[in-house]
Amino acid sequence: MAYIRKDVSTLTAAERRRFVNALLALKKRGEYDAFVRMHIDHYVSDGEGGLRSAHMAPSFLPWHRRFLLDLETALRRVDPSVTVPYWDWTRDRATTAAPWTKDLLGGDGRRSDHQVTTGPFAYATGNWTIKENVTDGTFLTRDLGRAADPIDLPGRSDVETALADPAYDVSPWDSTAARGFRNRLEGWGSGSGSAAWRNHNRVHRWVGGVMLGGASVNDPVFWLHHAFVDLLWTRWQSRHSEHRYLPAEPPGPASRQYRRVVARHEKLPPWNVTPDQLEDASRIYRYA
Repeated sequence: MAYIRKDVSTLTAAERRRFVNALLALKKRGEYDAFVRMHIDHYVSDGEGGLRSAHMAPSFLPWHRRFLLDLETALRRVDPSVTVPYWDWTRDRATTAAPWTKDLLGGDGRRSDHQVTTGPFAYATGNWTIKENVTDGTFLTRDLGRAADPIDLPGRSDVETALADPAYDVSPWDSTAARGFRNRLEGWGSGSGSAAWRNHNRVHRWVGGVMLGGASVNDPVFWLHHAFVDLLWTRWQSRHSEHRYLPAEPPGPASRQYRRVVARHEKLPPWNVTPDQLEDASRIYRYA
């Protein structure tokens, strides 16, 4: 039977406590940091060489779907009642509401160094020291809303623009793709400043701190954010049921994307699974 992923704002006090405790248990065992390292290792940009599987590529959505499933499996080994909740950032937009409460993820970072000092993931608790990072920082940081250069979270109209696009992805299959649901949702825009960041990307920048780079998994909100991104993929699939993951075939040797993107039936590293196999997860979970 499929289990349920809930809106974080609807969790009971007991559900919040169980979710937090399961995350802390993974951290204590050293399992959580392996997820951080995996994301860092697979954060390959357009400008780098080699295969792009996690970002700036069609496999952005199935890669993170499998990544979420792996984390959820680990959490459920600790507590079988736990699932990853989702944060609907089009609706829950206040910095004092869920998920930013003391019994969940804690709040904003302090002004001086952006260190998070409230909640169970504050450095002072001794339970959430950052060990896998692209910098030498050891404490969780946030800058909700980016105080020095404010930006807003994406709204429903931003999401609708992505959901309305019937094509899953289009050539050149990277961050410059002007159309396609994948890039409209992932959020690589054109121009400079805040206009260049949309939907998924803009949320990472709105949260700030460690959420700004490849080590973004160090902030547990990563999972709630990506659960909502995954939910949006299911909504797109429902709306455009006749459309599938693209590209269906790998780009040929003459293409700039030769061996740089994962086609529908190719293995998605680091797993022995294809995007085709990850398009339907309804037998595993569904969203409330």
